[in-house]
Amino acid sequence: MPARRLDGVACATRIREALAPRIGAFTTRHGRPPGLGVVLAGQNPASEVYVRNKIKTVGAAQCRGELFRLDASASLDDALGLVQRLNADDTIDGILVQSPLPEGMGADAEQRVFDAIDPAKDVDGFHPYNVGLLVQKRPALVACTPLGCIELLEQEQIPLRGKHAVVIGRSDLVGKPMAMLLLHENATVTICHSRTKDLASVTQNADILVAAIGRAGFVRGEHIGEGATVIDVGINNVSDKEFARELFAKDDIEKRFAAIDKRGFTLVGDVNPKEAMERAANFTPVPGGVGLLTVAMLMKNTVKAAKMRRGISNAAAI
Repeated sequence: MPARRLDGVACATRIREALAPRIGAFTTRHGRPPGLGVVLAGQNPASEVYVRNKIKTVGAAQCRGELFRLDASASLDDALGLVQRLNADDTIDGILVQSPLPEGMGADAEQRVFDAIDPAKDVDGFHPYNVGLLVQKRPALVACTPLGCIELLEQEQIPLRGKHAVVIGRSDLVGKPMAMLLLHENATVTICHSRTKDLASVTQNADILVAAIGRAGFVRGEHIGEGATVIDVGINNVSDKEFARELFAKDDIEKRFAAIDKRGFTLVGDVNPKEAMERAANFTPVPGGVGLLTVAMLMKNTVKAAKMRRGISNAAAI
């Protein structure tokens, strides 16, 4: 029996609908909506698309989303100066710095810029203070993508307590916070990475398998245990039609070929979807899975930051 597709689009819609009355009440009480400042440096085409979608979604939810641009030639000091101005701006509740930053800013630029963001406005959950709170199981603002994965699992009523969860990927942005969140849900967690020996022998035993490594179709059927829940965090471009044929079932392949002909690529995650559908019980498709949840949780974090900055600790309160 094919795996059940976990609908990230529907989950994201429910999150936005639940936020709407809270945003409205906050706006009425404080005379302005929650505000998000997005910093975009350079002209990376993918970043332009991501930022445009984030600003559009935030605006549609009746929040304020404002874009702050830096030229590709901007220095690290320019970026740090802009972050400090946003830290001091009381109408900005959340700050997001779009990655990657221009190479000219230096190898450690992203970490230095993330560290400069006021932890109370760190809606990406990357600041060391917020990471530390997450580790201690008293989270304030948590990285949006792993938080969205947990939200999806909860809404789909997939149990985590006592389950074996395997995370492939150890990045600070997804892998590590994902592991912490699963651990706090009383799952037994294993983290795998590029140095893990005999990866399939570990992942086959997972009840929950999270793939976050940035390699198109890397996770194959041999990595997936029968009846597992597979969360595919990856978003990759595939332009080779022969490779696409290996990844997609017959009823999907023509649509994927059409996308390649029109745009030059089709989107695929880190998991081979054709093989995952044959072995898993539950699976997040790409697109239509985790991607929209990241933006939905960004909005949720922005509203949460706006409340916390005004001493409102109860998530349901305004």
